[in-house]
Amino acid sequence: MPAILQRRPWLLAAAVAATLCLGACSGFSDRTRGALSAITPYKVEVVQGNFVSKEQVAALKPGMSRQQVREILGTSLLSDVFHANRWDYVFTIRRQGVEPQERRLTVFFNGELLDRFEGGEMPSEEEFVATLDTRKKSGKVPPLEATEDELKKFAPAKDEKADAAASAAVPPLPAAYPPLEAAR
Repeated sequence: MPAILQRRPWLLAAAVAATLCLGACSGFSDRTRGALSAITPYKVEVVQGNFVSKEQVAALKPGMSRQQVREILGTSLLSDVFHANRWDYVFTIRRQGVEPQERRLTVFFNGELLDRFEGGEMPSEEEFVATLDTRKKSGKVPPLEATEDELKKFAPAKDEKADAAASAAVPPLPAAYPPLEAAR
């Protein structure tokens, strides 16, 4: 037995107690692991890249300049030094409770002009926005209809004398306005 433990026996007792506590903790986590697995943490929504719509792809025509393509699609996510005549547009979105989406469009140039483009089927802007809205839709909205009598209840009472007095109090507009800058 080391000399320090012979002089201080309470250190030995503390070490034994700590070892037993740690052993008990591991057994405790095994029993509670089933209950804790039902709780899932919040996962952050991850959106990366350029969304390219069906309408943007339809606007691409062979023979366009690089600048024209950039104005339609935006700056490409991937530009490779070794493939200067190729731009890759990649869009990914990962959301909790929804399948991850990934879309790719590759644009090929011949010198400074668009040669061709390849990629999967792109959704229209309207279709894409519809996939983003995951809120549950409540029942139907009732039609908003009112009769003329019901609308008259909310219309302010007209005071023709007050309207005539208000319009008489307003001075007429001038025939010409003064110049904004002084004449030179």
